[in-house]
Amino acid sequence: MIPDRHARSMLPIPDRPVPGLTTYDAKDPQTAYPPIEVLLPPDGAPNVLVILLDDVGFGATSAFGGPCRTPNFEKLAAGGLKYNRFHTTALCAPTRQAMLTGRNHHSVGMGSITETATSAPGNSSLRPNTMAPIAMTLKLNGYSTAQFGKCHEVPVWQTSPVGPFDAWPSAGGGFETFYGFLGGENNQWDPALYEGTAPVEPPKTAEEGYHLTEDLADHTISWIRMQKALAPEKPFFVYLAPGATHAPHHVPKEWPEKYAGAFADGWDVQRERTFARQKELGVIPADAELTARHAEIPAWDDMPDDLKPVLEREMEVYAGFLEHTDHHVGRVLDAINDLGVMDDTLIYVIIGDNGASAEGTVNGAFNEMANFNGMAALETPEFMRSKMDEFGSPSSYNHYAVGWAWSMDTPFQWTKQVASHWGGTRNGTIVHWTNGISEKGGLRTQFTHCIDVAPTILEAAGLPEPTMVNGVQQSPMEGTSMLYSFNDADAPERHDLQYFEMFGNRGIYHRGWSAVTKHRTPWEMVGGTLPAFDDDVWELYDGSGGDFSQARDLSAEQPDKLHELQRLWLIEAVKYNVLPIDDRTGERMNADMAGRPTLIRGTSQQFFSGMGRLTENSVVSIKNKSWSVTAEVEVPDGGANGVLIAQGGRFGGWSFYATEGRAKFVYNVLGIQSFDAVADRPIPAGTHQVRMEFAYDGGGLAKGGGVTLYYDGEAVGTGRVDATQAMVFSADETTDIGYESGTAVSPDYTPQSSRFTGRIGWVQIDLGDDDHDHFIDPDERMRIAMARQ
Repeated sequence: MIPDRHARSMLPIPDRPVPGLTTYDAKDPQTAYPPIEVLLPPDGAPNVLVILLDDVGFGATSAFGGPCRTPNFEKLAAGGLKYNRFHTTALCAPTRQAMLTGRNHHSVGMGSITETATSAPGNSSLRPNTMAPIAMTLKLNGYSTAQFGKCHEVPVWQTSPVGPFDAWPSAGGGFETFYGFLGGENNQWDPALYEGTAPVEPPKTAEEGYHLTEDLADHTISWIRMQKALAPEKPFFVYLAPGATHAPHHVPKEWPEKYAGAFADGWDVQRERTFARQKELGVIPADAELTARHAEIPAWDDMPDDLKPVLEREMEVYAGFLEHTDHHVGRVLDAINDLGVMDDTLIYVIIGDNGASAEGTVNGAFNEMANFNGMAALETPEFMRSKMDEFGSPSSYNHYAVGWAWSMDTPFQWTKQVASHWGGTRNGTIVHWTNGISEKGGLRTQFTHCIDVAPTILEAAGLPEPTMVNGVQQSPMEGTSMLYSFNDADAPERHDLQYFEMFGNRGIYHRGWSAVTKHRTPWEMVGGTLPAFDDDVWELYDGSGGDFSQARDLSAEQPDKLHELQRLWLIEAVKYNVLPIDDRTGERMNADMAGRPTLIRGTSQQFFSGMGRLTENSVVSIKNKSWSVTAEVEVPDGGANGVLIAQGGRFGGWSFYATEGRAKFVYNVLGIQSFDAVADRPIPAGTHQVRMEFAYDGGGLAKGGGVTLYYDGEAVGTGRVDATQAMVFSADETTDIGYESGTAVSPDYTPQSSRFTGRIGWVQIDLGDDDHDHFIDPDERMRIAMARQ
């Protein structure tokens, strides 16, 4: 092997020309320069594919004993390794940033999600430039890099079309190509997509067969083929992060049908079945114990009988969604194999960025926006049963019940958000690398963590950790390479100390032992009083003594050991910016109180034609108050149609548009109720100001109000909105000027036919002076932010 001549500890690699003879005439026979070489990593550096699923518990996939069939994961594991003690942070954005940097989530400012960032270093959502992501390191060493799918690491005040784009994948993130979405979740049928930093629309509609997971797989396959066709000598680093299986659980109907009747016995029985299967497969030890159900999680037998068919359907749809995801991941794996580069590709399949999601409430939801807006009562058992056939379809925005999340985390306690227990943080992981792993179908039991992925990739590629990136001295990675375990099942674990923390739920792992305390329950975000941190009850578990699942609490028997680990947690917390522990709710939703920037200030905001893909964080809030919207338009002879401004979409929002030449305002409540006002005559040709004024009733949240339409100050129509959405229109839909992206607020038009056919000079929202925001419980704002991520 030729020694690597590059000094790779400083990136970009410095250009160091070799001095030599320079002649006057290029034709001089003594003139010679070495040929220009393409920058490549050291010989033997593999291609790398990291696949990270969303909200999948340890006990969900058939590869780890669960009920959801994942034949492609099983096939990959049969040719590689399963890791049954791989850990995440218990929440999506923190896990992703930690994995991409090789540092703990508080070290890179992602102590929680971006929407709850504060000015504390561990919770700012700002990645320090001393901690460059692995994609940047690989790119600067000669890798081709691309990301497809979810990115939830951009600070919320940087997600607008004006950036800055430093934290976006294709800018500061180190990925040369990005195709995907920002934020915690997305509509699988009508996603808000970006290519690089530019918003783009899906290539076809749901009616034409579009689905986001398939689209992401298509783009991944196309890019890998192109990369190998044009630069076969360069290895690739591809990060595929589907939105699956985060809510909404959207999937073509034929996939859930495979599971008809499979979950009729409920989540308690399903846990027992999964537990038995896990032992048969050997993915948990023979002496592992099934942990008990906590009182906060209802028993299946205690659920209303008239709701049980709906609960079954929720899980059927989820199982179909996960199998559908496995299918499209399999297409990517097949494409790599067809190119003949499978043997030289290091593949990680991390089955979940945290435990299964318990954010669907104890009953689940047909449209989770109803719960977000305090209107869950609209989803009665009768309503839910009437919608059963639509679960998973484009008309739904569904989630499953808490009990199913708990069942998908078998055999562990708790769920996503609960960083104290393995149910929140332990995710089955598969590693495949034919040229680097000799054993096929092996099991690895060493403790590992998402921060170990980046240093593993560097070691596999023969690359050093950089000490300098883009002129900034780097902090050491905090993870431990897993490479030592690839070909030695009995190797002593090297990552033997790890803290955990999320919203006060915290734990510590050290050499087999774990000490943990659950501070809050994920689905109980409103009401009640949280204990003081010092009053939290800690538990103690001895994994080295055979307690794989944290089933036997030894805190009473071994208080000295517990105190030792509690002190160790505090030392690690100080080391990695975990302190101050932050369990605040409402305060963190107030940008000024939290100490983070905000785009929106004041009571008026002006927009211009063509602006779009504006998140709710980018637009002044019109909820629970009086407001108006005015558009200066130029109408051609014969009239104009199309959207002036629209916010939200099919599952809730409002639109001000022209239809049959006349101005019309529609307010859509959760896709269940719709209210409108239409002008009595068309907008005249020429330049005019068209206005809608909404007079809020007041007296509380989600009240209605009167609507008046004006042309140049003259009233031309009235209407009535009986109810409004108090908290949020959508988790992924946006505000657009002159058209509507995503799904349509009104059935009067489609996104494809929504463009205004006249000319828009400007559009302006003005708020009234009767701001009713003080009626909103700040803790309720926090609950919604958490449920949307």
